[in-house]
Amino acid sequence: MQVGQTLQAMRRATPLVQCITNYVAMNIAANVLLAAGASPAMVSDAEEAGEFAGFADALTVNIGTLSPPFVAGMRAAIAGAEGAGTPWVLDPVACQATVLRRRVAADLLALKPTIIRANASEILSLAGEASRGQGVDGRDSTASAEGAARRLAQRTGGVVAMTGAVDFVTDGARAVRIAGGSVWMPLNTALGCSLTGLCGAFAAVAAPFEASVAALALFAVAGSRAHGAAEGPGSFAPLFLDALHHVRPEDLDREARIEGLEEVPA
Repeated sequence: MQVGQTLQAMRRATPLVQCITNYVAMNIAANVLLAAGASPAMVSDAEEAGEFAGFADALTVNIGTLSPPFVAGMRAAIAGAEGAGTPWVLDPVACQATVLRRRVAADLLALKPTIIRANASEILSLAGEASRGQGVDGRDSTASAEGAARRLAQRTGGVVAMTGAVDFVTDGARAVRIAGGSVWMPLNTALGCSLTGLCGAFAAVAAPFEASVAALALFAVAGSRAHGAAEGPGSFAPLFLDALHHVRPEDLDREARIEGLEEVPA
């Protein structure tokens, strides 16, 4: 898979990505998108979210800090995106943790997101299977949730981009695993939320499966590059932003560690 071409297309387009994300992630997610080559817009109020989604190139919805106004904004934005044929990405943060989160995640899932970007515990919960996740922390491995990810993709008709020590992307038939990154990444708040935004940026210029693979591959390569010079999670963060900015399309093709799976067993 030529992920470098997808990166080149994204940077040429500089897609406008509407990000409805949590309070912790807003600044980080915006900086990640800017460093990678996209244009972020943190527009979430229901009074304008639907209108904005009508002309944005992609929409991402993250349920990290739930409140009635946020949920209203999510619904308005999704309706606007659907009306315009705009791809949208769901990040069901800690959807296994509370009754409210389970209900909101299920309601949004029923609206058929283009891409679901989540950790293994969240994917298991969305698929109606047992999860060991606690709060926002995922405690299940991606390997243990690959079957659930495949079934969820088949049920929704979307792509599942499941992240962890080794990432897994599936559309229910095709699948890939993506290795790389850094042990410092889980110790930096909201990097996963930022990756959701990046999935949206790539979805603006590529089909959902190819977009997800490219976004996760870019994150993994940038994480691996930054890791070599970092001394811990604090020094890693700015190095990671620099790496995102400096990875060239040909670098991505050369350095991405993507294992393609032609057919995923039923």
